[in-house]
Amino acid sequence: MKKKLLSVLMVSAMVASMAAGCGDSTTGTGDSTQAGGDATVAAGSGSVYMLNFKPETDEAWQDLAKAYTDETGVEVTVLTAADGQYKTTLQAELAKDEAPTIFNIGATADCAEYADYIYDLADSALYSHLTDKSLALEYDGKVAAVANCYECYGIIYNKTILQSYIDNYEGAVVSSIDEINNLDTLIAVATDINTNVDAVNEACGTNLAGAFASAGLDGGSNWRFSGHLAGVALYYEFKDAGCDLIAGQGTVTGKYMDNFKKVWDMYTDCSAADKKTLDSGALNAEMELGMGEAVFYQNGDWEFSPLTNPDNGYVVTADDLSMMPIYFGVDDANEGLAVGTENHWAVNAKASQEDIDATLAFLEWVITSDAGRDAITNKMGLTAPFDTFTGEYESKNGFAKMVNEYGAAGKTSVAWSFNATPAVDDWRADFIAPLTEYTERGGSWDDVKTAFVDNWAKYWEQQNAQ
Repeated sequence: MKKKLLSVLMVSAMVASMAAGCGDSTTGTGDSTQAGGDATVAAGSGSVYMLNFKPETDEAWQDLAKAYTDETGVEVTVLTAADGQYKTTLQAELAKDEAPTIFNIGATADCAEYADYIYDLADSALYSHLTDKSLALEYDGKVAAVANCYECYGIIYNKTILQSYIDNYEGAVVSSIDEINNLDTLIAVATDINTNVDAVNEACGTNLAGAFASAGLDGGSNWRFSGHLAGVALYYEFKDAGCDLIAGQGTVTGKYMDNFKKVWDMYTDCSAADKKTLDSGALNAEMELGMGEAVFYQNGDWEFSPLTNPDNGYVVTADDLSMMPIYFGVDDANEGLAVGTENHWAVNAKASQEDIDATLAFLEWVITSDAGRDAITNKMGLTAPFDTFTGEYESKNGFAKMVNEYGAAGKTSVAWSFNATPAVDDWRADFIAPLTEYTERGGSWDDVKTAFVDNWAKYWEQQNAQ
């Protein structure tokens, strides 16, 4: 999972685009109603053809298609593209007379390419059940596609240790975990724990080495910062510029690099790891958090399974863990977790109205019926962003659940704006080099900011000149 996050395939927008880009499309909904735990569907005489993006979910989708056909008589065909071949398969299938009625859009940048095929989902049941409307791709006031699953990242923390620090350490700088809702307070707490770690351990019976797990600058870990942490700086800059939060723009100013520095200094100053060894590859931040040696660890919901897997020998349990946003000192009061996906359902506007209606009814059934919800959560193992996934159909991933909690509290999810990074591997390497020099050998922060800004423009121009 970690390796997937190094690629564009791991990302895309769960946050709405702030720019226009798509052609016109018509609006309509299927005829379906929800009764109890299952949806009662009246889809007319149309049929459904789904081009599935995720090969690992093929069996579950084939079973769902059969169940729906058995229940309603509506024909549902599911074709799953081979791994890494989705775009070429989609292009070939859309050119056919019997084209997919459901297809996947990864990000807002895809909208222009498929503008003629995008059906407005604004009035659909699918969109109405979305827990956070920013989890849709919007263009020209139209809802082009709706996310069907998501992942998130932020600052993982051991709430059991943090609560013990508050309850038992006499010098605790906060009286409630809820007070840690902004960057300055987080820095104060982390600094206090790190500075007084022996006293905290004595008061709490813990085995902490420091507040934060190590911020590895080696190739196996630095994507957390050249990608994810940098992505928060990009998010706020793109938001200010009013541009597409995922597609980005050709130049950046580094407006929020001082905020990046403040967070980064917290990570490295409030950790037991020697700054001069962060690029050595000898550090294991997951283990540090898992063994109770650190309270905080920047990473994503893909860490929930390894951290709570008893075979890994960690001392933490699911009940110990939670996740907070990477507070950036910009709009902390409204900031939620960083949420993203490459999976958004789009409906083919060129299909017949009968097929469109049947397709919308099928998608509603998927997110409201027992069979559909069980398949999404328990068989596919996905976290769905719909208000119908409650009780036994709620995600089993404790970190993913936090997305809905922050959404319910009125917080705005942070887009995965690092998806816009041009020549991503080259840009990140050129950014990590001065960041390493700054951290390990007292290099200039101006060099870090220069790499962030100048190389962005350079690689963007090269990428778009091809």
